[in-house]
Amino acid sequence: MTPLLYKFGGFLFYALDNTEPAGNIGRVNEKLVRDVQNLSSLLKARYLLAVTAEKEIRINDGAIRRLVQIAEDTQAGLVYADYLIEKENELIPRPLIDYQPGSIRDDFNFGYALLFSTAAIKTILKKYGALPENPDFAFYDLRLKISLDYQIFHIPEFLYSVVAGKEVVTKNKNKQEETHFAYVAAPNLARQKKLEKLATNYLKLKGAYLQPRTKKAGRTNASFPVKASIVIPVLNRKKTIKDALKSALAQKTNFAFNIIVVDNHSTDDTTEIVQKLANRHPEIQQLIPSRRDLSIGGCWDEAIYSPRCGRYAVQLDSDDLYSSPQTLQNIVHVLEEGEYAMVVGSYTIVNEHLQKIPPGLIDHREWTKANGQNNALRINGLGAPRAFNTEVLRKIGFPNVGYGEDYAVALRITREYKIGRIYQNLYLCRRWPDNTDAALSVIKQNRNAFYKDKLRTMEIAARQQLNKKGS
Repeated sequence: MTPLLYKFGGFLFYALDNTEPAGNIGRVNEKLVRDVQNLSSLLKARYLLAVTAEKEIRINDGAIRRLVQIAEDTQAGLVYADYLIEKENELIPRPLIDYQPGSIRDDFNFGYALLFSTAAIKTILKKYGALPENPDFAFYDLRLKISLDYQIFHIPEFLYSVVAGKEVVTKNKNKQEETHFAYVAAPNLARQKKLEKLATNYLKLKGAYLQPRTKKAGRTNASFPVKASIVIPVLNRKKTIKDALKSALAQKTNFAFNIIVVDNHSTDDTTEIVQKLANRHPEIQQLIPSRRDLSIGGCWDEAIYSPRCGRYAVQLDSDDLYSSPQTLQNIVHVLEEGEYAMVVGSYTIVNEHLQKIPPGLIDHREWTKANGQNNALRINGLGAPRAFNTEVLRKIGFPNVGYGEDYAVALRITREYKIGRIYQNLYLCRRWPDNTDAALSVIKQNRNAFYKDKLRTMEIAARQQLNKKGS
C-alpha cells in the first residue's frame, strides 16, 4: 500500500521506520498528499524520504531499504544517491559528487530523492534553533546545520530513476542565455541576501567566519619594468587572440605597460599570430614555457614570476576583450588608490558578434565590504576582470589547474586582505560554441563542481586555524 505523503515546499515526504517497506514509489496520487507548514510534525518516524514533487520519481522497496541501511550503518544525517534519467526508452546515468564541508553553495546537486534521519533533525533543531519558515531556505539551512554534527553521505549507486519532461522548444532558436549566471540577476538579489545570511551563520558555527578584512597591500620600493602587465594565457585560440591583443594594445594610460602572452604550446596558428603582432608592437612579450604540463594557473605563474611582469598583473582571457581603452587605467587607479592586493571589475556577457546576451552585465553586487570575504565561500566566483598586486600574488601563486585557479587565489586573498571592487562594465566576456561553460558534459561539470567545493573545504580549514590563533 502506498503510504500517506506530506508536502513541504517542493518535496514530498514519506515517513519510514528502519527497513519497513514503503511500497514502490512512482506516480503520486494527489489525494494522499497532505501539506505541512514545517518538518516538526513529521519527526515521529526514524527516517524521512524526501522526493522532488515536480518530477515523477521511480524508486522501489529495494532501493529504499538500501538508503535506510546505509543511513543505519553510517549514522549519517542525510543520505543521497546517484540516479538515472528515463528519456525516450533510454536510461541515462546521472552520477553525483560527494558532499564535503565546502559544499555550502545553495545549488549543490543532491538529486531528487534524499533520506533524512529524524534523530539528526531533532538534534539540530534543539541545538541550533528553528529553521526558516520558507521551505526553500529551510532546506538549505537544514542541510548546512546537519553537516555540522553528522555525515552527509553520498551512495555512488543508481538507486532510482527520474522521468524526463518534454523539452520546450523556444521560438527564437538564436536566443542565447547564460542560465548559470541567473543567481546574479537583480530579481534574485533578495533571495541571495537571505541565503548569504544562512551561509554566514554556518561559517560562524563552523568557526570559519572572518571579520571584515582591513589589511592593505601597501606601497613598495621594489623595482618593476613597467607599472602594469596585461596577462593573457593562450592555447589554440587563433580565432580570437588577435582581437584580444588589439583590445590590449588599444589601452590609453599615463603609465608604461606591457602585454605578457603565455603561449602554452599552441598547435594551430596562434603562435604565429602572436609573433607577427609582437614584431610590430614591442609591448607584447611572448612567453613559451619550457614545461608542457601547464594549465591556465601554471601559465599565470609563468607570467607573474617572470622578470618582465609589472607591479600590477591584470587579467585578459584570450577570447575576451576590454570594453574600452580606459579599462586598464581605471583598474590600476583603483589598485593604487586603495593599496589593494586585488581588484575585481564587472563584465558583460556577449556573443561572437559582441551583442549583449542575457543576463548582460555581471557586476556581483552580492559582494559587500562587510561580508564579501565570507560570502565568497558560498558563490562560485568573484567576477572579472581580476587584477593583482604582483608582490602579493607572488607570495601566493596559482594552482596549476584549468578551472577554478582564479577562485583559489581570490579566496586566499580575501582571507587576509581587503579587496577593491569596480561595478562599472570593464570587460566583454564572449560566449561562442567552443568556450561556453553551459555545454559541459556531466563528468566535467562534476569535476569542476567538486574542485571548487574542495577549494572551499581547504579555505574553511585555513580560516578555522586562523581563528584559533586569534587573527
